[in-house]
Amino acid sequence: MSTLLPFHKAILEKIHDPLTNDLVILARGLGLRRIICTLMKIYDSPQSLILLVNAAPEEESEIGEELGLMGCRKPGLRVVGYETVSKDRQDLYKKGGLISVTSRILVVDMLQSDIPTHLITGIIVLHAEKVTPLVLEAFIVRLYREKNKNGFLKAFTDEPEHIINGMSPLKSILKELQLRTVHIYPRFQEDVKKSLERRRADVVELSQPLTDGMSDIHHAIIQCMSTTLSELKRSNATLDLDDFNVDNAYFRSFDLVVRRQLDSVWHKVGPRTKQLVNDLGTLRRLLFYLLTYDALHFHAYLETLIASNTTTHSGAAKQHQSPWLLTDAAHIIFQVAKRRCYMLSVESKAQLPRVVDAVDDDDAWAALDEVEFSAPIGADASSREARPSWIPRGMEPVLEELPKWSLLADILQEAEEEVLRQESMRKTLTGNPGTNTVLVMTSSTRTCTVLTEFLATIDHGAPPGSKGRNMMLRKLKLYLWWKTKLAERKQNAKSNSAVPDAAVRSASGLEKLYNENDAVSEALKKKDKEKVDRVASRRRVRGGAPAPASSKRDTTSSNNTAPELAMGEIRTEAEAFSQFWESQGNHSTDALSSDVRTDIALVDIESGSFTDDFDTHYGLIAPEQTVLVRAYSDDTDDRMLAEIQPKFIVMCEPNIEFIRRIEVYKSSHPGLAVRVYHMVYGNSCEEHKYLAGIRREKESFERLIKERGSMLLPLFEDLREGNSDAIIKTISSRIAGGRRELNIQPSQVIVDMREFRSTLPSLLHASNMLVIPATLTVGDYIITPEICVERKSLSDLISSFNSGRLYTQCELMSVHYKVPVLLIEFEEDKAFTLDVVSDLKSYVKPTGKYPMKKQGTAMDQDHTAFLQSKICLLCLSFPRVRIIWSSSPYATAEIFRDLKANNPEPDPVKAIAVGADDDPEVGTGINAAAEELLRCLPGITAKNIKHVMNKIMTVRELCEMTLLEVQDLLGVEPGRMCWQFMHTGEDGNAR
Repeated sequence: MSTLLPFHKAILEKIHDPLTNDLVILARGLGLRRIICTLMKIYDSPQSLILLVNAAPEEESEIGEELGLMGCRKPGLRVVGYETVSKDRQDLYKKGGLISVTSRILVVDMLQSDIPTHLITGIIVLHAEKVTPLVLEAFIVRLYREKNKNGFLKAFTDEPEHIINGMSPLKSILKELQLRTVHIYPRFQEDVKKSLERRRADVVELSQPLTDGMSDIHHAIIQCMSTTLSELKRSNATLDLDDFNVDNAYFRSFDLVVRRQLDSVWHKVGPRTKQLVNDLGTLRRLLFYLLTYDALHFHAYLETLIASNTTTHSGAAKQHQSPWLLTDAAHIIFQVAKRRCYMLSVESKAQLPRVVDAVDDDDAWAALDEVEFSAPIGADASSREARPSWIPRGMEPVLEELPKWSLLADILQEAEEEVLRQESMRKTLTGNPGTNTVLVMTSSTRTCTVLTEFLATIDHGAPPGSKGRNMMLRKLKLYLWWKTKLAERKQNAKSNSAVPDAAVRSASGLEKLYNENDAVSEALKKKDKEKVDRVASRRRVRGGAPAPASSKRDTTSSNNTAPELAMGEIRTEAEAFSQFWESQGNHSTDALSSDVRTDIALVDIESGSFTDDFDTHYGLIAPEQTVLVRAYSDDTDDRMLAEIQPKFIVMCEPNIEFIRRIEVYKSSHPGLAVRVYHMVYGNSCEEHKYLAGIRREKESFERLIKERGSMLLPLFEDLREGNSDAIIKTISSRIAGGRRELNIQPSQVIVDMREFRSTLPSLLHASNMLVIPATLTVGDYIITPEICVERKSLSDLISSFNSGRLYTQCELMSVHYKVPVLLIEFEEDKAFTLDVVSDLKSYVKPTGKYPMKKQGTAMDQDHTAFLQSKICLLCLSFPRVRIIWSSSPYATAEIFRDLKANNPEPDPVKAIAVGADDDPEVGTGINAAAEELLRCLPGITAKNIKHVMNKIMTVRELCEMTLLEVQDLLGVEPGRMCWQFMHTGEDGNAR
């Protein structure tokens, strides 16, 4: 574990006192986990109970390991998860120490008194930026403060950008956590600035310009984003869309901002606006992929975009295409992306299937180079002789490499030379800190894979820009093989698949993607045959695009020309590649498989050669020969830097968080010489996003500091001490003139355990109701002895209708309770209307084995009427079920309060027993044969048999009941089935 810096110690001095409650907001990358672990080590004692709340599973593991390195091993941090039973949790709480527990389990344990709340020493809350009145952490704090006034609460966050939305967001967090002190530490804070600027690393900033092709694509994507944003603003002029600009669109959170602005009217906006919102995310991903994907994978991704926006999965023309695909900028993107991969001559497009000898025909290649400029003029004959035979005639591979690849190779060469120079200069010096391992940091694991493959196949003697030629040729072969398979699947009317990764190490993986002998059912085979017939019989237009369905679309066909032509060109190329490979025979495919299999070295463990060559192939590598490629992570990177102690760090993409980690790492190791290579594409979205991120964080901290200086601190009081208002509300002059005995029992609601995933239990507790958790068989909430509520969100309602689960739930409520209630609850920030069902249907509909027979029918489109008809059928089937519509969880809490007025409180013991099987010993003395007979009757199940046995004394009594009496006992449909079964055959028919 690294040593603490002066500003770390200053923070701990302010917050370590157990008598204080604090909120700490720290800039990312400054070692928040180090502060938390040190604080937990200070509090670690068997006599104290410290709870860690709101930590992700990965964070629990990392914090536990760091505490172990700091000496907290017996017992260290213990994790309470869902597999820990209640009895074990109680024993764990009584032993004290450091415990990490999920919020849902902690709430239930507090309500059931499984944890001694009054003995809790303190609670540490992570990710305080996520605390709102609706989350379980706010519920935990209220329960904690009801019984424990002396315990401390420390909250931490390193996401200041998430605390600037809304009115007084910092005040709201302090109110929910019941805190009054906040400490803010940005990078420009005086203590932090002094600690990190005393020792600085040697930073080499490398601004790498984009290639001409990448620059053209980059500018075209930015133009498409600007056009999409302008169109979005124009179509929604009534909304506040000032933050809709390209700078904000670089960030992933921009999609959430857009949806938050449009959520209230999302059901009213047209499909064009929804398509524009989706296009913004697609264009942002394109910018990222342009700078991180190789040219072939980027081109393949563009082809999948064209295919998905041209036709649906059923083969019909897509109704609402992305508007940006129809612009001239999109045409530039597609054409330049293709030229970065390969070039095709116009004369040779029709001759692609012809087999030629690409090795001996040097004169033809020279003439083609001069005419088409598809290869550099004057190239030596050796480069042409190296041309693989599997490349079609007329195709000249360009295979443009990312500029950072060659730059990375130069950096590694420079680092190696610097290591040799330091080794030669070091004479008698010993104990030099740090290792010569070169650490390469990237933005994603996919980029790590690409760079690892590039470094493994690099050609050091090649000129800049062609060092990864071998890797790119391998990717080109996979790309051509993928295009060939696409043509075959198109002929068989099968769906397309993604381009395979060139880094695969097994040919079986490729075969699984395109296995033609999969075991499918006869129904699926029949559907595939019907689809082939439809495709064959459908009238084709130029390029293989689907023909217009009617003459009404002739006026708009010109607008869709660009995507259709592009799609037709893609299909033409795929068919040409397929014909070429077929003309080559099976040796091309066999060559691909053999190339893949050569990567696998068959090892004979039993042979002696394996033992002799083990160190050569599987032994440890010296630090001077190690290049570690890793993706940016969270606070785990701090520990990784402390363990590896690299002298050379290469940042392939800018990351302000990791830059600060390097500053902390350098300051924690005074004698260590660290050189950092900071790579960035100049004048690109990568640079703009980096600078915009710094600016956003700075503005967020300035706003928080300003709010802290001017906000009114909240006052906290125990709302449960005085029950005078609650007692007054229980008096009703309608009952005995108000002279009836007062009900001094607190208002309570029995809540099913599974409902603690929702926000309603927290709001009920905030409304001064006693929440009693229980495992309920019938219903979700028991409000009174007669009222049972089944809560459904809109998405859950649809899935319950589709699965039939709601029918069973309403049936059980009707049997066991006098007033069964179905509560349909909407989200607070969404529209209070069923029109939003059309957006939810695609997410909650269960995916069956067989696809739908028809797409786009009127019944499928009118989702609202479809849901309304199901609700009407439910009301007709269960007339006693009452339906309550709630606009938000806040409204639900008020509805529950009104329903409980002047009603007795429910009994938890009876509520748990309803619908559940009783203890087997309770039934001793009951006629087992009669019980078994009842179980065999239709309509009587294991869930309602105890209820039936409590209502009737003998089987004869059940047989003598009328139809209405049996239906009142079992429910409408089960009662009818049971009565008809018993009386069928009497006088030939049932009475």
